[in-house]
This record gives sequence, structure tokens and C-alpha cells, in this order.
Amino acid sequence: MLAIRSLFAFCLVLIAGLSMGVRPVASDTLATFLPSLSASEFAKDADGFGAIDPETKVAPILRGGETLGYAFLTSDFVGTTGYSGKPIHVVAAIDMNAKLMAAHLVKHSEPIVLIGIPDRKVKAMTEGYSGLDLKAEIEAGGSGHELDIISGATVTVMVIDDSIVRAGIKVARMLSLGGLTVQIAGPKRKIDRSSEATSDWMTLAGDGSVRTLALDIGQVNRAFEQSGDEKAISRPEKGASEDTFIEMTAAIVSIPEIGRSLLGAAEYANLVGWLEEGEEAILITGRGSYSFKGSGYVRGGIFDRIQLIQGDRAVRFFDRDHKRLGRLDPADAPAFTELDLFKIGADVEFDPAEPWRLQLLVQRATGAVSKAFITANLGYQLPERFIEPALVNHPLVEDEAAAKTALWQRVWRDKTVEIGILAAMLATLTVIFFFQQQFTRNARVFYWVRTGFLTMTLVFLGWMMNAQLSVVNLLALGGALRSGFSWDAFLLDPLVFIQWFAIAAALLFWGRGAYCGWLCPFGALQELSNKIARAVKIPQFDLPWGLHERLWPIKYMIFLGLFAVSLTSLPRAEALAEVEPFKTAIILKFAREWPFVVFALAMLGIGLFIERFYCRYVCPLGAALAIPARIRMFDWLKRYRECGNPCHSCANECPVQAIHPTGEINPNECVNCLHCQVLYQSEDKCPVVIKQIRRRAKSAAGTEALDAFSRTKPVSEPN
Repeated sequence: MLAIRSLFAFCLVLIAGLSMGVRPVASDTLATFLPSLSASEFAKDADGFGAIDPETKVAPILRGGETLGYAFLTSDFVGTTGYSGKPIHVVAAIDMNAKLMAAHLVKHSEPIVLIGIPDRKVKAMTEGYSGLDLKAEIEAGGSGHELDIISGATVTVMVIDDSIVRAGIKVARMLSLGGLTVQIAGPKRKIDRSSEATSDWMTLAGDGSVRTLALDIGQVNRAFEQSGDEKAISRPEKGASEDTFIEMTAAIVSIPEIGRSLLGAAEYANLVGWLEEGEEAILITGRGSYSFKGSGYVRGGIFDRIQLIQGDRAVRFFDRDHKRLGRLDPADAPAFTELDLFKIGADVEFDPAEPWRLQLLVQRATGAVSKAFITANLGYQLPERFIEPALVNHPLVEDEAAAKTALWQRVWRDKTVEIGILAAMLATLTVIFFFQQQFTRNARVFYWVRTGFLTMTLVFLGWMMNAQLSVVNLLALGGALRSGFSWDAFLLDPLVFIQWFAIAAALLFWGRGAYCGWLCPFGALQELSNKIARAVKIPQFDLPWGLHERLWPIKYMIFLGLFAVSLTSLPRAEALAEVEPFKTAIILKFAREWPFVVFALAMLGIGLFIERFYCRYVCPLGAALAIPARIRMFDWLKRYRECGNPCHSCANECPVQAIHPTGEINPNECVNCLHCQVLYQSEDKCPVVIKQIRRRAKSAAGTEALDAFSRTKPVSEPN
């Protein structure tokens, strides 16, 4: 204990000294990276770069004095940060037609790459953006291309994608490339929602409150013929050319007059109750041989045949945003086979006063699993009678904070199921800890409960979701706190974010063992592999207590060393954090260079003989969690006065030797496996329990003998 206290004191002095030595670093600009790049990397036969314009922050790419395009640094135009809390710097170039000429990753501090994803894979993915049409991206709301996801680096890939696309669109508009212009808003307009009138269908269709898209079979067949897809052309729609393929209408029913007219008073009241502040709703109806809904949304939760597009934003609808409507209220309304309400969330920043369009995806099977597609658009503009100008005019400036928020919210929506599973695991673990006496009463049942939980941790959290926490997370947090903290960077990985919040709460109640003993995938791998080793009779070794106690501080020294290095160079500290083998074993599943694999296998190999060897003596994350865990508020693990003197059963059987020979449990080393609580109630192993059972048996036997004696004693006859 004296050694650890000395280390803590040394840490405080070290932090104070190094913090005083930290100096602000100049920010990276295009001028920082351009000298290391060749113009030919962006355009064939290009012979150089022009001077960087200090106002636009772009540099022309030249060939014999002719400007082929412009190079720019994404971080000069968008502020999206990576998981490290720092920008991911990409130098990209855009040509005169608003197409990306090339993109090169020039600098990053992403821990997911530093811990083993080959840098060349991320660079190759970035270079794959060559040829991206930014005008098409604007039309598709930034979703007109497929993400080239790299396993284990999903968040980093999404950040790079967001930075390249948004920065490219900004540059294209700023330089008026491809006919694009900077968006300047006219007078800011707002909706007049005061009208309580109602109108019939004819009136609403006549003034544009209801807009219609009508396609007949002949039009659809001709559209596929123009696409040039021979397989699609060979499978035309059946029916007469003039037969209705689809007639689709749309209207904004969150506008009171339109909503009351189309839905009726009662249904409109239900709609108002369904919508939250800032949300809007549209009504889409359809009839004909083609459904705008399809059936895929039932399985996947998303309507993949329609999307709402306004400016750069594209909105897809999920089943949770959808309600079916039984009928339309106007007596003169046509009969439709599909009537559906769709909610538009407030986070979308949809402006009902501005034009928008509903894009319909028409698909045609060309094989057993292959399909061809064309699109059709239903344009919508709210009638002017519902719109009134505001008094203030201002240019439209993209809200960078909103863009960052939209990115992490998108990640969370995509991982709804995984978040639910993690929440269930955390709830289960909480119940186990709160009712540990009940769960540990039956040793065999608890053995399988714990084994099952550890298996779930290893397979789901570790190998499937790559949600292995790391000391790199803490180093990145420390760097963010020094350079300017932002929640956005840490919200990009929901499973990691939720685990850290859960750990913060668990440290107050149970200490570090809640994570190390139950939720750490590499810890689970060590324990499960050791169980297999025991099953095949591999001998187990316990280090002598004196040596064991002196090896404890190693992990604290490793953590303090990494933390000290991170104060001067976070990338260097993150590289040194390779001392964590679970990056190789869990995130990359051993698909790495051989030195890393050998190190990880060595740690696991030793763990076959000494259970959780790495956790006990090497793990810097465990050390980092043990330091704040000293503030825990409760001691949940029950002990007898006899524990340690004379009984040593728990100390001898503790899997990580966290119990002192004198009987005290060291909370800094305990992984809360609850094995000591199993022994605490064991009628076969705990001497105190055995003694109590014998005492009760003896007492019961004495009472039984006394009763027997009372029954056999002669009764005196009365005189």
C-alpha cells in the first residue's frame, strides 16, 4: 500500500510539472500539408499548385497555367471531429464541374487506427472518393453514395465521409463550380397557422395544398427503356399503356387548415397529440398497381421507396414515424388504396415554408435477387396564403453544431438494437449485484449465469460490436479536456459512450470490478479460456503472496507513464498503449502483424496457468479505473469475523488473489466475480457455515432428546 501511495503522490507532482510545460500548438492549415503532396496526385499531368487564397483557403491545381480544379483542407470548412476529439485532416480537390478529383488523408489522431486498423486501409478508403459528383450529393441530401465501411472503424469512416462531402459542397458553392451558388436566403418566412377554415378536395388540389404525381404504365416502361438496362427493358410492366401505374399525392397536414380539411376534426386532434414540438407531418396517398410503401419496411423498419428532399437534406421515414389513415374526410376526395401519415422530426430542420420534393423509387426485378431502378419526383410548395414574411433578413449560414449533432444522432439511430441489448446487459448486471446473496446461493446456477454473461460480453460486446474499452479512450478524454471538450466526439460510438457512463456510476457503488470482472471482453476471454484450461487439467499456479503484492504496482506505473506521455504527445501515448493486447485479440480478432499476435497470445497463454494474469499485473485500464474506485460508497461483499483468522478458504480460492492473508479484500484488485460470496454461503467449504449448521443440528438434537425424555417420564398419580 505504501508503494501505491507513493506512486499516487508522484503522479500528482508529474501532472503538475508536465501541465506547466504544455504549450499551445499551431493549428494545421492547407499550407501545412500541401508541400508534401504532388499536384499529379490530384489530376493527371498537373504540374503544380497556385498560391493559396487567404480568403477562400483553396489552392488552384495548374497544368501549363490552366486551372484544372482547387485543392482544399476539409478541416478548414467543417468542424467535425473524430473519436479522438481532434479533426481528421483530408486534402481534397474539386474540378470545375463540382466533382471530386481526389482525396488524401494527411493527418489524424484516431485511436481506432492507431490501435491496429492499417493506416493504408483508411487512406485507400479516403482515396476512393475520387469522382464523387457533389451536385448529385446535394440532390440526394448527402446520401447519394455507398459508404465503404472498414470493420472496426465505422465511426472514423463516417466522420471522414461527412467531412469530405460537406466540405466539398461548401467549396463548390463558394467558388460557383458546376453551376452551384452560395445559398442566400430571402426574407425569412414563417407559417400562418391561425386559419380555422376547412376546404374540399377540389379546392385543396386547385391551390396546391395537395400535389399529385401520376404515372401510367407506358411512361414507366419508356423510362426504363431510356435507362439502357437490357434486363429491365425485357421485363416491361404488364397492362395497357394508359393504365395507372401509380397516382400519389402529398400534403402537409400539420398546417391546421389542410390537416382539418383532409383528416377531419377528430383525426387532426389525434395528429396534434402524436406530434411533439417542432415536428411536422405529411399525408401521402396512393393508388394504382405500384405501392409507394412496398413491404420491406415491415422487416427493416424503413420505407425504402420514398424519401423527402429539401435542399441538401434527405429524410427517410421509419415505421416509428408512420401511421395508417382509414379514410379522407372530404366527400369529394378520390378513393385511394394507401393513406399514410409520416412524421418529420424536429432534428431534421425541415422548413414547411420552403419548397421540397417527394422522391419515388420505382424498382423492377431483373433477376432472382437483382433489380433496376428509376426515380420520379413529386414537387411541393406550400401555397403563399399560408406563409407570411418575417421582418428580419439574413444569409443562410450552415449551423456546424447542428451538422455534428446530426452525425452522432444518425449513428445512434443505426444502432438502436445494439443499444437495447447493451441496456439489457447492464440491467441484468445491476440486478445481480443488488441481489448478490440470492444469485450466489446456488453455486452451480451462479457458475452458469456468470459463464453465460461473460460469453455474451466476449461475443457481442467484443467480437461483434468492437465495444472494447481502452486506456486510449481515457487518454483521448484527457486531451479533449485540455484542448476544448466537445460531447460530439464521444457520442459517435454509442456502445462505448454508454459503457463509460455506466462505469462512472458503478465506481461509486462497486468499484472497478463491475467492468473488469463482467463487461471487459478481453477479461472475459481470459477467464473463459482459463475455465477450459482447468477443465482439461492444466495445472494452476498461485504466486507467493509477497511476489504477488509487489507485482500489483506494475500496471499503475504503466498507466501513469502513458498518461505522462499523453500530456506532451497524445499520438505517441496512443501508440505506446499497444501494451493492451485486447486490441489485437478483440477488435481485430488476431488479424494483425505477428509481433502483436504473439504478445496477445503470450498474455492469454500465461493466463491458462495464472488466471487473469494480464488483469492482475499489466492492464493500464484496470489501474486507471482502480484510482477513482477508491471513492466507492458501499462495501457489498460480506465477510465473517473469522475470515483470515483462522479461515483462509476465500483467500485461497480467490481467482485473482485479491484477498489478503489477514482476510481483507483489496477493492483495487477485486474484479467482483462474487466467488467469495458463493463460499460465504457454502455448506461444504465455509467453516463458519459448517459450524453454524453443526450447532443448529446439535441444538435440534438436544431439543429432540429433551422432548423424547419428557414423553417417557412417568406421570405421578394423584393422592
